[in-house]
Amino acid sequence: MQFRTYRNTDLTVSAVGFGLWTLSTGWWGNYTEGESIALMQKAFDLGVTLFDAADSYGNGLSEELIAKAFPTRRDDIVIATKIGYDVANFGNDERRGQRAIPHDFSPDALVRATDAALKRLKTDRIDLMQLHNIEMPQADDDAPWETLEKLKKAGKIRYYGFALGPAIGWLHEGKRAIEQREVTSVQHIYNILEQHPGAALHEAARATGKDTMFLVRVPHSSGMLEGKYTAETEFAENDHRRHRPRSWLLNGVKKIDRLRFLEGPDRTLGQAALLWLLADDRVASTLPNIYDEAQLREFAAASDAPALTEDELAEIAALYAENFGVNEEPPRYKGTMELPISPDGVEARATARPEPVGATV
Repeated sequence: MQFRTYRNTDLTVSAVGFGLWTLSTGWWGNYTEGESIALMQKAFDLGVTLFDAADSYGNGLSEELIAKAFPTRRDDIVIATKIGYDVANFGNDERRGQRAIPHDFSPDALVRATDAALKRLKTDRIDLMQLHNIEMPQADDDAPWETLEKLKKAGKIRYYGFALGPAIGWLHEGKRAIEQREVTSVQHIYNILEQHPGAALHEAARATGKDTMFLVRVPHSSGMLEGKYTAETEFAENDHRRHRPRSWLLNGVKKIDRLRFLEGPDRTLGQAALLWLLADDRVASTLPNIYDEAQLREFAAASDAPALTEDELAEIAALYAENFGVNEEPPRYKGTMELPISPDGVEARATARPEPVGATV
């Protein structure tokens, strides 16, 4: 396992992290507490030190699992979590199904949520606190960021940043916050098949000269880049991928066929997908969806597999430019992907996101 340190910090994380979304939400199948803890402990044995949770993942379950998995290893792991959804009032509302619960980024709510997370985690500090799926109002509002700074000064959090989502998109929310705020980390969706708007967010950090680095989730495009799907693949009833249009599967398999050149005796396609991300020095860590031990072993070994060559990186770029030879409708995104123009021709300040459309979760 290789490790990376966030710029201008002492926050060092494993190049492959462990996202608790998979184990605690039921969208990738159901896991017992014992199964979850065993998988997390195996990850640690394989060199994984970064564990990424959220108070909204299972209504606090993801944080509780970290506390139970590592009761005596607090100083050996890096805990990242997220706040911003109104879990206190809506966390147990089962009637909402897969719809997101309301946000509450008010200072009082953020402080209460931080204290609740610390209690579930059974710790006195959180290494990386992230505002969970901010929208344009939070990018522009000073209050949430001032609250995070106060929590940092109080010693309850060490560093902070934000996450974008839950689906792919939110370009200008991310750019605005990167440009206006001094944040250590930004978490977003980014992978070989879905490079926009991730690449633009990374470029925004470079253009502003910020130290901001990135946590990348969905690095395998919901499993597609593991290279194991076929046109006949069927997903379980409780698997979110079952609800995708069939064209997502069929077109994805065609794209993967064009990427098989990345596989070899010393590197799987799933490892290559992570190495493509790690070729960018702005990427602090990757958060693959981990759901069994064999897959965990494969991903944990990725940073030690042969790095992608310049020729391989160039070939990926060329394939992406032609959409891997697949003729399909352009992707649709959520969030503010275009800023409105005012009557005088000046770029207006977006204050709300458009209605949701289909996108990768």
